[in-house]
Amino acid sequence: MSEAVIRRHLSQRVAVGKVMLGGGAPIVVQSMTNTDTADVEATTRQVYELAEAGSELVRITVNTPEAATAVAQIRSRLDRLGCDVPLVGDFHYNGHRLLTEFPDCAQVLAKYRINPGNVGRNREEDDPFSIMIATAVRYGKPVRIGVNWGSLDQNLVVRMMDENSRQAEPKDVREVTRAALIASALQSAQRAEQLGLAHDRIVLSCKVSEVQDLIAVYRALVQQCDYALHLGLTEAGMGSKGIVASTAALAVRRW
Repeated sequence: MSEAVIRRHLSQRVAVGKVMLGGGAPIVVQSMTNTDTADVEATTRQVYELAEAGSELVRITVNTPEAATAVAQIRSRLDRLGCDVPLVGDFHYNGHRLLTEFPDCAQVLAKYRINPGNVGRNREEDDPFSIMIATAVRYGKPVRIGVNWGSLDQNLVVRMMDENSRQAEPKDVREVTRAALIASALQSAQRAEQLGLAHDRIVLSCKVSEVQDLIAVYRALVQQCDYALHLGLTEAGMGSKGIVASTAALAVRRW
């Protein structure tokens, strides 16, 4: 019996500190702390434990001035422990201010995670999205543009729903919502490139909470771009539910 051939989507390769994403590089595991990032000791300890358990990237929440101040201290403590796992900063509504006001935080993070639905994305030069992208360009950082099922741009959804309703054979609402996720991610990536972020500095994700939706979204997404991809479920659930759902999503062998 011949062995099955696993065909991987060929994407751009993105460097996140010492770790490579996409472009044929091995699949990377990322986890996230659940500590208050402002608690330097607790967050350092959890990042270290995650790295020891096999997490190759660790995402931390940066949501307050105290958390932003703590990031450089956490990085310094990890370095003293001999732990060089790259740190990913998770930003939301005030990320543009925190990255601007705390340059040490902006410098030591290996990657920024931006959710366009939470930071805003206008055409003016001083909008939050533009500021965060400009900061990433200044410090040479890659950005994960993470579009989320629960915080999707409602103006985009309404417009696409209206367009769909005028079709002779309208698509299912769920299918249109999945298309809106993809459109939002690609539009945000295009905007980031217009603002100066290199193509190989962009990672895309379209986070949903159901396995079948995740598979459908990513199968469609790879037909439209060659960006490196971050794959994962949002609100997958606690305990065995989350383990089973995440394992099922990550186990699909071909996009």
